[in-house]
Amino acid sequence: MTQLSQDAIGVTRTPMDLPEFGTHRARPRVFHRASAGAAMTTARWVRRYRFGLLAMDTALVFAGILGTQLMLHPEVFTGRMLRPEQMAQALVVFAVWMALLALFRSRDRQILGVGSEEYKAVVNAGAAAIGATAVLFLAFQADSSRGYVFAGIPVATGALLVERWIARRWLTWHRKDGYFLSKVVVLGSHEDVEYVVARIAKKSGAVFKVVAAVVEDADVTGRLRVDDASIPVFSQVQNIPAVVARYGADAVIVAGQLAAGSSFIRELGWELEKSSTQLVVASSLTNVAGPRIRFRPVEGLPLMHVDLPNFTGSRHVLKRTMDIVLATLALLVLTIPMALIALLITRDSPGPALFRQVRVGRNGTSFTMLKFRSMVQTAEQDLAALREQNEGAGVLFKLKNDPRVTRIGGLLRRTSLDELPQIINVLRGDMSLVGPRPPLPSEVAAYHGHTHRRLFIKPGITGLWQVNGRSDLDWEESVRLDLYYVENWSLLGDLMIMWQTVKVMLNKNGAY
Repeated sequence: MTQLSQDAIGVTRTPMDLPEFGTHRARPRVFHRASAGAAMTTARWVRRYRFGLLAMDTALVFAGILGTQLMLHPEVFTGRMLRPEQMAQALVVFAVWMALLALFRSRDRQILGVGSEEYKAVVNAGAAAIGATAVLFLAFQADSSRGYVFAGIPVATGALLVERWIARRWLTWHRKDGYFLSKVVVLGSHEDVEYVVARIAKKSGAVFKVVAAVVEDADVTGRLRVDDASIPVFSQVQNIPAVVARYGADAVIVAGQLAAGSSFIRELGWELEKSSTQLVVASSLTNVAGPRIRFRPVEGLPLMHVDLPNFTGSRHVLKRTMDIVLATLALLVLTIPMALIALLITRDSPGPALFRQVRVGRNGTSFTMLKFRSMVQTAEQDLAALREQNEGAGVLFKLKNDPRVTRIGGLLRRTSLDELPQIINVLRGDMSLVGPRPPLPSEVAAYHGHTHRRLFIKPGITGLWQVNGRSDLDWEESVRLDLYYVENWSLLGDLMIMWQTVKVMLNKNGAY
């Protein structure tokens, strides 16, 4: 929770302390680690980081092409040189692929280290490189295109994804210590500022560090408290450039609609140009992801188009195909471990190894969900006596120390291994690998407002709810995450959620 403190801890700043537009002098913007004296401007570290990615991309693309040539022409191991046309083919593929990585903006500052767009750009560049190589080699009747199309480029694209993942882990690790964060000032109404600051603070490995806030609907100075952070708050929006200069901010985030109007935002952008400070506008469409938003200028009027969410169609066919393939592979790999778990459950407490429960799926249809039994056999009958001790959010029933949980059941819940039999539900078509949390009929009966939109797609074994806190989330946040997923899911996003699920299973937070 956030709280605006009226006692200005430190020095209380008034409009007299902060000059208005055009009267300030910008200072260099620096970042530093609390325990280190070294400092680096944001522009400088971004250049270094992008250059490092460029160097690694170049090395991996070159290695992929070199490996393809060695595979196609093993005679080079005997000392024979490649023919000039073979070397020319390799150079063409290298140049085209590197150009496509740049064309798809895979090293763009706006996508580095956050979200899935960076990975999408790498994959799209690889796919385009495969297509371009096939077309070029076909046009020139080259016989080595298959090596690039079916081996070299796909394998090297996978290596590029691993490289980006390692680079992101390195970046996130340093950001936790204060490095490589963009300092920002948040501007807007008190309510909107609190919301944006809280969202930035909550995001692990966030790109931004809020250094100050300016509220336009209250003539106060003080501090905004978010978790352990204390952020200075100013009034008078005309003082934004001076606040930026005082704190060395790299960007100003406009949170929501300003009472000062759109002309003020335009003039603020002009003023921020003088100090090379970015202007970021937070959309009020808080549940709409970037891929659904398109901008189309009409005679100087920037129009934002929001695509309708798709609940049917080819994308869902691809999602179902991925579910079947991955669930089948998972079942083949996990059959023996699941059999061992079932044996442990039956030896630990009386009753069957599997627990069957009616859940509500897509479009409100009911299905029987399978789980490994983690409670005593009389758990459903014992529930009524525990209702008053409920610690769950909203309509959910949860107890951190539920007396019905068995010894082996506690371990299964903490590691989420009790969910493994739901792979069978995926193969049956009741569920997906990734999706909203499957609700009970009693939960659905208590839905109100737009919560029922969670039922527009199949529920999942895992999802945003599981990788963002699980049972530790409040009801509103759980609903928000599910609705966000329903309207904005993607295949690449599903793969990222699956990967994050593995880390969550080891973390155990929110699992009880």
